[in-house]
Amino acid sequence: MIYSSCGLRSAAICLALLTLNGCSALSALTDATTPLNVYELRAPGDIPVARGAALPVSVTIETPTTGGALQTDRIMIRPDPYQAQYLPEVRWSEELPVMVQTLMLRSLEATQALRYVSRRPLGAGGDYAIVTEVTDFQAEIAEPDQPVTVRLRMTVSLVRESDVQIVAARSFAASAQSPTSDITDLIGAFDAASDTMLRDFVSWAVGALGRRL
Repeated sequence: MIYSSCGLRSAAICLALLTLNGCSALSALTDATTPLNVYELRAPGDIPVARGAALPVSVTIETPTTGGALQTDRIMIRPDPYQAQYLPEVRWSEELPVMVQTLMLRSLEATQALRYVSRRPLGAGGDYAIVTEVTDFQAEIAEPDQPVTVRLRMTVSLVRESDVQIVAARSFAASAQSPTSDITDLIGAFDAASDTMLRDFVSWAVGALGRRL
């Protein structure tokens, strides 16, 4: 793999990289008239369904917060720990915080363990809210001709709505390797890491809610 300040190349594919503060192609590649290939991640398909009746609680999953570099629908790459860049001509199906919210919602729904889970409270207010901060959601370049590591991390708090108290909190992290910089391989690595993180989140959330009853 060979990369420069505005490019990332492997034998299979050449991907130009856009710096947040430098590459002159930035405005052209982010122009609304430029067609971008859209990619989306999906909730894991193997989440266990809860046995017995659903817990009698309603849960609101709020839109996650994140840093400015991730507040976008662009797919981020870090060539080093201090630099954030984006792949050109590709994007996520939604802005990253909304996409993560959707993944968390679909994953919790799949358990059938809760009476109600949504982006908005049921009626005047829900029983609990899930508040999330996404701190990592990027591919990281190590050395030329080496696999690319996809790294995800988020911190989740379970908040009781009646008194706005945090009753449980935990950080979740997952990583996966992409054998090449080919966009198909990269998305596969994002999907694998996302599946791992979401399964851990669902297990923790359902357990934490069950202990509140």
